[in-house]
Amino acid sequence: MFFSEESRKKAEIIIIIIAVLSFLIHLLLIALVDFGFTSFQSSSKLLTNPIAAIYTPFSFILIYEVYLLIYYLPKSITVYIGKQYEIITLILIRRIFKDLSILELTPNWFAVKGDLLLTADLCATPVLFLSILLFYSLSKTQSKNRENEKFYSEGTNQFIKLKNTIAILLVPTFFGVALFSLIQWLSTNSFSAQPGSSEINLNAVFFDRFFTILIMVDVLLLLISFLRTDQFNKVIRNSGFVISTILIKISFGADGLLSTLIILGAVFFGLTILAISNRYERLNSTIGS
Repeated sequence: MFFSEESRKKAEIIIIIIAVLSFLIHLLLIALVDFGFTSFQSSSKLLTNPIAAIYTPFSFILIYEVYLLIYYLPKSITVYIGKQYEIITLILIRRIFKDLSILELTPNWFAVKGDLLLTADLCATPVLFLSILLFYSLSKTQSKNRENEKFYSEGTNQFIKLKNTIAILLVPTFFGVALFSLIQWLSTNSFSAQPGSSEINLNAVFFDRFFTILIMVDVLLLLISFLRTDQFNKVIRNSGFVISTILIKISFGADGLLSTLIILGAVFFGLTILAISNRYERLNSTIGS
């Protein structure tokens, strides 16, 4: 039900509608605060500039990306990993929109920590975008090589069934973590006196926990993959993907420039591992022939 093409298209339409409505509601709240019709005790920075309203629809787009991540798990491990890279890149873009809404132009641009972080994020985003493009390109090359082989063992079929089972279990887990995170986020921002803490709480509370679950899933798939293949490149590739996911999870606990550098390192590591694995596979097939 959740993993059919029809369900994916319906989910996409629903998320787009919610994202548009949330954007308009956020703009309305900003207007009400700006004209003095209402005020919020937390004085959130997300209610000070219309540019900050982009933050809210991006949050719902991230939810859809998480759904796609689960959706592609039974279909392709590399696309599943690629969706993780898309999620962390969208989180970075969302942070850029938030930082742009509170940007203060000063002569000493690089002396201000916030401006330095914004510059780093702006530079990192196109690099990550290009890296994801290369990652999917290498993933398609790998898929074509497998199609040419036209061989699927019984172990492979069992592995696909297992991934379907894991994906089904991830659906209620995702909703449970999302609901718990939403309740915790609302309670924290309702009673906390610290302004502008929403983004930090949202990333740390939901995505940190969700990526912890993904690490457990990746490790499980890695261990089971040992039973269906003894090819060195595939073992290293799957192990590398686990390391990449762990690095993404670690980035949520880092601050400022270090967080951006860890994100870049995670995506570069996964991209490099996949490129070497593909090259190793082609070399082996040439030697074997």
